[in-house]
Amino acid sequence: MKTLLGVPLIAVILSVVMMDTAQAGYCGAARYRSCASSCEAGYAPCKQQCHTVMRTCKEVVYEKQNYTCYKTVYEPVVENRTIDCVKYVRETAYRDCCYTVCKPVYETKTREICYTVCKPVYETKTREICYTVCKPVYETKTREICYTVCKPVWETKTKEICYTVCKPVYETKTREICYTVCKPVYETKTREICYTVCKPVWETKTREICYTVCKPVYETCTKDVCYTVCKPVHYTQVVKECCGRWETQVTECPGPVVNKCVQECGSWVWDPCCCRCVYCPGATKMVQVQCPPRKICKKVWVSEMKQQTVNCVRYVQECVEKQVPYTVCRMVSEQQQKTCTYTTCCMVPEQRVKTCTYTTCCMVPQTMTRVCTYQVCHMVPETINKVCTYQVCHMVPQCVTKTIPYTTCRM
Repeated sequence: MKTLLGVPLIAVILSVVMMDTAQAGYCGAARYRSCASSCEAGYAPCKQQCHTVMRTCKEVVYEKQNYTCYKTVYEPVVENRTIDCVKYVRETAYRDCCYTVCKPVYETKTREICYTVCKPVYETKTREICYTVCKPVYETKTREICYTVCKPVWETKTKEICYTVCKPVYETKTREICYTVCKPVYETKTREICYTVCKPVWETKTREICYTVCKPVYETCTKDVCYTVCKPVHYTQVVKECCGRWETQVTECPGPVVNKCVQECGSWVWDPCCCRCVYCPGATKMVQVQCPPRKICKKVWVSEMKQQTVNCVRYVQECVEKQVPYTVCRMVSEQQQKTCTYTTCCMVPEQRVKTCTYTTCCMVPQTMTRVCTYQVCHMVPETINKVCTYQVCHMVPQCVTKTIPYTTCRM
């Protein structure tokens, strides 16, 4: 709106101030034909050539609009169905078990106990203690130590060594060797061998065996059994049930804040260099503009508490006695006899004779002769002389003196 009101004001100022023929340009910028002729003609000709130009300006106007947003909401629906279910019913069975229980019996007694307690009593006293402290006094001294050092002196000597070497001298000889060889001579012979063979003789026998058999004897008895029966007791109870309904809530959310570039109104300024009015555009600045709000519909569950009377059942335990028959089994021993047949085996010896053929081997000695060649070695001694050079080391003593600093400590 401010821009629309500023257009007529700018047109009036242009008609008063301008002195040359002007043509409106884009965004209010003026274009002049000739500056020299206008300066010579003066203000009157320029005033007659001025005219008003109207231009269309666009302005962005934000308008609030309401729109509806749809959101998918799932609503639970209860449907009755028939389902096969299994219910487990507890059945209580009882049996008598005899056991020993030790119950503690508490008895409270009191007795007096005399005991001695030592309580500390503190007393502060002072006394003077004389003691001696040794302080070390260090003193540096020097002394001369004379010691002997042995220096080696090497001397080269030679000597002649005589030694004997034995050289082997080989000689070939022959000799006859007589040796005895045993040749085997085989001979076949026979002989009779007597041996004993045991033959089994089977014999069938019988005997009577006495054994004990335990037979069961059953006896029926009765005993009193106490068991607990649960009896139902019906009563009513008030229970709080949580229920509710769905309500639609409309929430209005503010629109986002957007940065917008806005240009301020410009002004016409007289330029003495060009002898005309120059349009100076206004400064551009960033402005934060808030967009229109929007409405959001959502369903909200509103809970309610209702009281309901429910029929309940409570089971009360009751002890009942009944007689239960039971069977007792006793094992009775009985003596019985039976005849057992068994077979015995006796080994009867029997003499037998068999002829055995065997071969004997006799070793017959035989003398044989052969010629053997061998070598004999004789060691012949030989004397050899050689000169040997060696070094002898003599340790020559030498007296050396050195000064050693040391520190003495006196307490």
